[in-house]
This record gives sequence, structure tokens and C-alpha cells, in this order.
Amino acid sequence: MDFTSRQLRAFLLVARHRSFTRAAEALFITPSGLSLLIRELETQLGPRLFDRTTRQVALTTHGNHLLPVAKKSLEELDSAMSHIGKTAQEASQSLSIGAPPLVAANILPQAIKEFRVHRPELRIQLSDGTLTAILEGVQAGKLDVGLGIFGKAPDIRRTPFFRFSLMVIRPDADPTLRRASTTWSALKRERLLVMTNTSPLQQFINKHLAKAGVVPQANTLIGSLDLQIAMVEAGEGVAVIPSFGLPACRNRRVMMSRLINPEVTLDFYQIRNRGKKLPSGAEDFTSFLQAYIARWAGRAGIL
Repeated sequence: MDFTSRQLRAFLLVARHRSFTRAAEALFITPSGLSLLIRELETQLGPRLFDRTTRQVALTTHGNHLLPVAKKSLEELDSAMSHIGKTAQEASQSLSIGAPPLVAANILPQAIKEFRVHRPELRIQLSDGTLTAILEGVQAGKLDVGLGIFGKAPDIRRTPFFRFSLMVIRPDADPTLRRASTTWSALKRERLLVMTNTSPLQQFINKHLAKAGVVPQANTLIGSLDLQIAMVEAGEGVAVIPSFGLPACRNRRVMMSRLINPEVTLDFYQIRNRGKKLPSGAEDFTSFLQAYIARWAGRAGIL
């Protein structure tokens, strides 16, 4: 049998009001329309559900048997619909973002704080992780947006987000060593601190080091950009990092120089699941974040 929620609701209203007229008013339909719903329900069941006279409407034995079942079914349906509606509304006001640790810790918190002035109702959930973890989170629908250096991947829409440049950082111990730029070939005379070769970023950097004839002495392999910057501050060597590391460098005693001959840029992407609809505020935040990065990058002269 194929009952509709409207038929069951009509049945409950008639049982409650003991009147087709008052039940029809509660359901915002005509008495004849209500009678049709009850007649369809009775036709599907077989027996009559109400004894009707000109003076009263009463449940039959079969109607009394159906009453608690219909009431429970509609209560469960209404509860489920309410939960789904509430969850959908919350999802439309929540944006989950995944980014590498250095970006998540040094760029996004302040950007989110400033953005909240414009869209206080949008809840932004920020998490950090490896590029692989972020990609998997977006593919699984656990993250709305991922930011980072990503290659092409199945079911993923990859959009250019910002173009950074590669820089070299040194300990800020000797003011005479400060310089606006450094050539790639000059790195031959430096002790380079590099990340592990499994890092997509380090793989990209290694290609350009090789073109300049620079072979790092990998005595120490580092697992993260934050640790790499800390090691440089400690005087263990110099490092090539993307310019999005500038906010993290400001908190440490290191100096940053532009790498030239050639100048090398690095594309930073936003990724999303092709099959998932983004919350309404996602585009606003993306535009705001691009403008926010452009401001501090422009002031630092690293665009």
C-alpha cells in the first residue's frame, strides 16, 4: 500500500476534531477535498475508518487501531524533516577549509577575523594537514575547500588562487648580509636546508636548484616549512621557501630575499569537490582572502 503523509495527516485531524469541517480548516483545504483524502485512504485499506452521521464523526475499531500508528509515523517524519532542515541551514552557514600548517597558522586566522566583520553569520572551520590529507578531505566531502599546491585529481575542481614567488631566507644575525635579491647560482656557496623529497614543494624547488647547478648537501632533511624557518633562525643554514611564508618569518629572526635569475613563481590553488555545492559564503570568503593576501604581499614587494 502506498499511503501519503497528507492522507495520514487528514486522518489524524478528523480523529482529533471529530469534524470534517474543522479538520479541513486546519489543513487549509475544502471539506470535499478532505473527504476525498479520507476516501482514498479507506479505499487502500479496505474498511471504513470513521462512522459518520449528520451530528458526529467517530473512529471505527479499525480507525482506533490505525490512530497510534499514524500518529507515531507522522511524528517521526516531522522530526526527521525538521532535523534535515536544521542541518541544511547550518551547513549553508558553515564553511570548512583545509590548508597546510604554515598557511593555516600564520595567514588564515587574521584573515578570518577581519572577514567576520563583513559576514558574522558564516562559521568558518579551519583545519591544517598535509596536502594529501587535505585533498582526501575534499574528495570525501569532509572539507568544502582546500588551499595549497595541488596537482590535478579526479572529481576535483582546481582553481588558481594566488601566485607566489620563491625566496631565500637567512639568519638575521649580520645586518651586512641583508640584501633585496639573491641569484640562484649564488646558493652554491650556501648551506641549504631542504625538506624531504616527498614534499611536492621541495620537488618543485629541486628542479630549479638543479638548473642553477646547485646540489644541496642533505645532511638534515626537514619535514615542514615551520621547522625549516626555525632551523634557519638557529643559524643552521639558509632555505628556499615560497613567499607565503613571510608572515611566519616576521615572527622569527630571519631575513628574506627575492630569488632572481630567474624569478620563479609558484601557483597556489583552491580545490573543491565537483559534486558538492559550496556554502553561500564560500565565494565571498575566497574573494576576501585573495584581496587580503594581495595587501600584505604587495606591501612586502613580493607579488
